[in-house]
Amino acid sequence: MIDLLDLIDLTVAIPTYNGEQRLPELLRRLQAQIGVEMLNWEVLVVDNNSTDATAAIVQAFSADFPCPLRYCFEPVQGAGAARQRAIREASSEIVGFLDDDNWPAPDWVAAAYRFAQQHPQAGAYCSRISADYEVEPPLGFQRLQAFLAINERGSKPSLYAPQRPILPTTAGLVVRRSAWLETVPREMPQHLWLKRRDGNDCGEDIEALTYMQRSSWEIWYNPAMQTRHQIPARRLERDYLLALFRSIGLSRAMTRSVGKPSWQSPLLLLYSLNDLRKAAGHWLKYRRQLSTDLTAACELQLLIWSAISPFKMWRASFSLSMPMPHA
Repeated sequence: MIDLLDLIDLTVAIPTYNGEQRLPELLRRLQAQIGVEMLNWEVLVVDNNSTDATAAIVQAFSADFPCPLRYCFEPVQGAGAARQRAIREASSEIVGFLDDDNWPAPDWVAAAYRFAQQHPQAGAYCSRISADYEVEPPLGFQRLQAFLAINERGSKPSLYAPQRPILPTTAGLVVRRSAWLETVPREMPQHLWLKRRDGNDCGEDIEALTYMQRSSWEIWYNPAMQTRHQIPARRLERDYLLALFRSIGLSRAMTRSVGKPSWQSPLLLLYSLNDLRKAAGHWLKYRRQLSTDLTAACELQLLIWSAISPFKMWRASFSLSMPMPHA
């Protein structure tokens, strides 16, 4: 019997939640991909519990699409669940993730497939992601733009060194399905407390890639895959950004502990003390500008909640380990 994974060269997976306004432009850009004449590829839209017309949009595009356009519904809310579903549903070994607000360059698919052939040990590799801001970002925001899935690391491919705590986002990321299945746990209960108030996961990108990097697989930056991230004005509002960086801070203890033995857990206290030291120094430096300097205020939120994160993690772990009361 012929394995379907041997027939499809690459799957472009699009996790989306209520993306009826964003999804059409992304699908049009995938329709216009160049250099794919010799590739057998597909597009898979993972509808993550949408309540809008996402399904109807996919159906309308599927009638005139240059490759198979598939749809599946994932009822469990959250980016982590949507990406896990995409991995299970993909018909190829190479799976490229595009968020519905990430617009790929015309040769993105071809560049993604080519890099996989050139780097067989790459378990994952990310795109060069530039920003299209609807409004001007705050002064100094380039210090924080990586947290909004902006990834500008130059024009040459580079390896993410395992000894450095830096990893890319899964927006614009390509993974080998076998590497993901081999290293990333299918069920990660820690996401129960990494959920933001809007229902999205915070830190799951880093968590998944940390599992992969701590195995024998490599993680790369591939600037030949270029995308542009659409940043609407609401994502630069003060309340949104402060809440985002609070959530990222709270995820720090979990991402720092992924793949490490439990006996090293107390070392998180050292991270916490260092974060507190940095937070105190940051406050002393910017205390008179925190109400007007949004970038500095976000940095302070990140440091404070990073310091708190080990206690939040331990409390959540204790709650999960407690037996449920009998009815």
